[in-house]
Amino acid sequence: MDWRIGVDLGGTKIEVAALDSSGTVRLRRRVATPRDYAAGIAAIAGLVEGAEAELGARGSLGIGIPGSENPETRLIRGANSTWLNGRPLGADLAARLDRPVRLSNDANCLAMSEAADGAGAGFGSVFAVILGTGCGGGLVVNGRLVEGRNRVAGEWGHNPLPWMTAAEHPGPRCWCGQRGCLETFLSGPGLAADADGPGARDASALPARAAAGDATARGALDRHADRLARALAAIVNIVDPEVIVLGGGLSNMVHLYTVLPGLIPRHVFSDAFSTPVRQAMHGDSSGVLGAARLWDGGG
Repeated sequence: MDWRIGVDLGGTKIEVAALDSSGTVRLRRRVATPRDYAAGIAAIAGLVEGAEAELGARGSLGIGIPGSENPETRLIRGANSTWLNGRPLGADLAARLDRPVRLSNDANCLAMSEAADGAGAGFGSVFAVILGTGCGGGLVVNGRLVEGRNRVAGEWGHNPLPWMTAAEHPGPRCWCGQRGCLETFLSGPGLAADADGPGARDASALPARAAAGDATARGALDRHADRLARALAAIVNIVDPEVIVLGGGLSNMVHLYTVLPGLIPRHVFSDAFSTPVRQAMHGDSSGVLGAARLWDGGG
C-alpha cells in the first residue's frame, strides 16, 4: 500500500496523519510544539517514525508550516513560529528521516485538502483562505497546488486592503513592515482590535454579542464582512476561482456565508457573479490532510 504521511507544524501542536492509497485517514497523532529548532526536528521525526512503526511501512512526507521556504536558499522565512526562520527545515528533516520532504505554507495545505475531498471537491480551481490568528491563502488548479516562481502565490494576507475608505487609510502597521495589509483587518486579532481597541485579540465572542444587541460588536462584524468582500473581489478579478473556501477560526462565523454573496459583486469587474463561498469541510484537520497530499499535486 502507498502511504502518504502529513505533518502540520502549528504554533501550539504538531500533528501527523497517514492517508492510505484511497485517501482514507488511518492514523493521527499530535504533540505539543516545542519552541526550539532542534526539539522541533526531534518532535516531527518522532511522530513520523512512530506512525510508520504502527503502520509497518514508510510513506511520502509532506509538511505544512506557518511560513514558506525560500526557493533559492531553502531557508524558512515569514514564520510566526520565529524559531523556524532562517533554518533549513526541509533539508534537515530529509536528512533525519532519510527521504525527500515537501514543505508548503499551511494555507496551501488547506487548499490542497479542501480541493481533494472537501468543500472545493469537483471544482477546477479553488482559492482557500485562512482567517485566524493570521490571514493566508492558497490556490489549487486542476488538482495541482500553484506556488509560483518565488513560492509566494496565494499570500493574500500581505496585500493592502483594496478600495480603502478615508477612515481606513493608511491602515494599521503590520508585522511584515507594511501598513494596511489584509491581515491587520481580517485576522481574528484585527477584528478584535477594531471592535474593542488595540489591546484586544480574541474575536470569538463578537457574533454572540452582536446577536444580543451589542452595537459595537455588530458594527465591527459589518465592517469586517465588507472588507473581506472587497479582498475576495480582488482575487476574483485576478484569478476568478470556481469556488472560494474559508478556513480558520473566523470561518465559523455563519453570517459570512449569508452576506458575502451580496457584498462581493459590488467590486467584481463583471456583470455576473455566481462564485460559491463555502466553509472548509475538514476544519482544523485540513492542514495535516493537505500536507499529506503535497505529493499529489504540489511542487
